[in-house]
Amino acid sequence: MAKTKIKKLEAEMETTLKDLLDRLQVASTIEVTETEPDNYKVNVQTEETGLLIGYHGETINSIQLILGVMLYKKLGKWIRVVLDVGDYRKMREDSIKEMVNRIVAEVESSGQPVNLPFLTPLERRIVHMMLADHPKVSSQSQGEGRDRRVMIKLREAVPAEK
Repeated sequence: MAKTKIKKLEAEMETTLKDLLDRLQVASTIEVTETEPDNYKVNVQTEETGLLIGYHGETINSIQLILGVMLYKKLGKWIRVVLDVGDYRKMREDSIKEMVNRIVAEVESSGQPVNLPFLTPLERRIVHMMLADHPKVSSQSQGEGRDRRVMIKLREAVPAEK
């Protein structure tokens, strides 16, 4: 995509989110950056981070979904948008990685699989990517909807070829 087209798209995202936050009466500064083609990170700085993040990130996830739908309606195509407020996503990612490292050590020592607590699809993706190349353990999603959980377990031993 040409640079001017990307800048126009980033400006459209910023304007759309600014309008939404203005309607919620939340003063903010918005910064949009392209992370990959058709993937954008939208960073919001505000005094009301708790209000926008919500309980366990439910509000930020909802605003992210609404922004995605609004952009789809305006542009006619889906754009992957990750909304971050006050570095919440970064801190949450660090927390998940720390938890996974603890659980990996537990699974390696006990040999027993461990189910993680509820994680959003984005958070489950972090776990799967983190363990994709791990030599001893693997991750697997199980269940549907709100009951979907990630299980960390020992890798199956691959039988040696004869």
